[in-house]
Amino acid sequence: MILACKDISKSYGTDTILEKITFNLEEKEKAAVVGVNGAGKTTLFKIITDKISYDSGQIYIPKDTTIGYLEQNIDIRSEKTIYEEMLSVFDSVFSLERRLREMEKRMSSLTDNEYSSFMEQYSRLQQEFEEMDGYSCKSRINGVLKGLGFSEEEYSQQVFTLSGGQKTRVFLGKLLLMRPDLLLLDEPTNHLDIESIQWLEDFLKGYSGSVLIISHDRYFLDRTVTKIIDIENKKSTVYNGNYSFFIRNKEAMRASLLKRYEDQQKEIKHQEEVIKTLRQFNREKSIKRAESREKALERMEKIERPDDLPDKMHFRLTPRIQSGNDVLSVDNISMGFGGNKLFSGVSFEIKRGQKVALIGPNGIGKSTLFKIILGQLSPLSGTAALGVNVFPGYYDQEHHELDDRNTIFDEIHNAYPNMTNGEIRNVLAAFVFTGDDVFKTIGSLSGGEKGRVSLAKIMLSKSNFLILDEPTNHLDMYSKEILEDAINSYDGTVFYISHDRYFIDKTAEVTLELSKDGVTKYLGNYTYCMEKKYEKERLEKLSGAAAPEVKTAQPVSDTKTDWLLQKEEQAKARKKAGEIKKVEDEIDKAESRIKELDSLMFDPEISSDSGRLKELYEEKTALEEKLEELYEKWEEIQ
Repeated sequence: MILACKDISKSYGTDTILEKITFNLEEKEKAAVVGVNGAGKTTLFKIITDKISYDSGQIYIPKDTTIGYLEQNIDIRSEKTIYEEMLSVFDSVFSLERRLREMEKRMSSLTDNEYSSFMEQYSRLQQEFEEMDGYSCKSRINGVLKGLGFSEEEYSQQVFTLSGGQKTRVFLGKLLLMRPDLLLLDEPTNHLDIESIQWLEDFLKGYSGSVLIISHDRYFLDRTVTKIIDIENKKSTVYNGNYSFFIRNKEAMRASLLKRYEDQQKEIKHQEEVIKTLRQFNREKSIKRAESREKALERMEKIERPDDLPDKMHFRLTPRIQSGNDVLSVDNISMGFGGNKLFSGVSFEIKRGQKVALIGPNGIGKSTLFKIILGQLSPLSGTAALGVNVFPGYYDQEHHELDDRNTIFDEIHNAYPNMTNGEIRNVLAAFVFTGDDVFKTIGSLSGGEKGRVSLAKIMLSKSNFLILDEPTNHLDMYSKEILEDAINSYDGTVFYISHDRYFIDKTAEVTLELSKDGVTKYLGNYTYCMEKKYEKERLEKLSGAAAPEVKTAQPVSDTKTDWLLQKEEQAKARKKAGEIKKVEDEIDKAESRIKELDSLMFDPEISSDSGRLKELYEEKTALEEKLEELYEKWEEIQ
């Protein structure tokens, strides 16, 4: 075991952040901490790394364990270049290498008496150098830098001149090169493109140490972790599995616990009514039986009611009017800055009602293309034209459209002055801003909170063409799911940039991949896009030559195979639904009979017949056991 947290609690004044957080992390284990924004995930990481104190509980970390911690916002003011910053990780290795080179220069001038002891020392240092992977340091640096999306041209850039996202990637690269025993990563994919995220996934899967991750990237968690620590309502629950396993089982576990609680409450109420009835009989035997039941109630281990789920966003996107069929036409656009080409020959069309994702590596110009479409930038060549009755609504990942000086309330009021105070509060409540929260300034908000304000303004705009630049950045998983539902039910057209593969899979029907030489169109989501790319690569390898570039990849539809697969899935769904209904009917039947038995057992005529009473009690006991088995079966087939 490399980390054990037991009953960790943390409060600020009267505000409890964490309450009795308990989990273990084994050596080489990869786990994730999940929960809504504000649940206390980052606070937990700071407690583990001793950056802040905790009120009660215990933390166990073996002595001499090395810990690496990636925080969300990194500010490195180093004057070193990116490559020099990476080299600094291996200062001791390079120091040893210099010593070995100096010793090699001396070898030719050694006397016979000096030679033996000198070579013994050299051999020892050489072995130490090899154990430190001295020969692979520079190749490891190149591998990590390229994996995290840095080009060789960027290696010479000074770190203090980089953006916040680039600095975070530099720091992450250093941590990965250091190989600590315990790696704590707080939103490591925030500033990575899809290709870099995939590289990081592969790196972490092969990582020899233990890893604890905070992330809202569901696809990433599915591929990297085998344990989920869910923080909800200040408490923790551990699930042994990846994110998909967690989602399936969390709902089932909560439903099961809620049902057990409700059933117990019904039983308690029933017993209390029976006790009351027995006492009303006012006979010695009935009073004794009432007292016996009271004692049984006192001894009963009470099931706690599951906490209410945290407040979630709830909203619907509604276009003002319907646009024409042709929403956007992009024709042969080229763009660059200062003689550096970003892309050229970009052409595509978007039709009414389509949900289109734009993907591509960082720095390729995706946000720039959006600004060209919105008329904020002029291309070097080509045109972008909106169709008839098209009213765009823009979501900027940097939230430049928000005024940091405004309160949340004023931000909405200034944009929509005809709305009443009550209407504004109702809208903000839908985005989980209630009470005095609405008077927080925009500048004091987290990235996720700013995202919710921007989404509120988008909703109120009633635009029929949504242009969204990284809309899921900083949103927690639950908010992402709600946004997915809103987009899927939206009658208008959506064009968005995203590195969130799970989000793309859930919402996109067309995927455009931007490169320096144009756009490749895939008539499907991210998974379909990748399948087509791998298929093309495979064909190229088989043929021994590059296949001609395909600008549009289309799925095969209405094939016999697709039809058979569809029928198979439908048959499975029908079978499952039938099994669920059968079990539910049996549960209803058993519960009804138990109620009948309870009524019979307390019938004055039957209660005096000990033989009959025994029969009824045995039948009830058998039914209760059967009912428990049915509940378990029901949970299994959900």
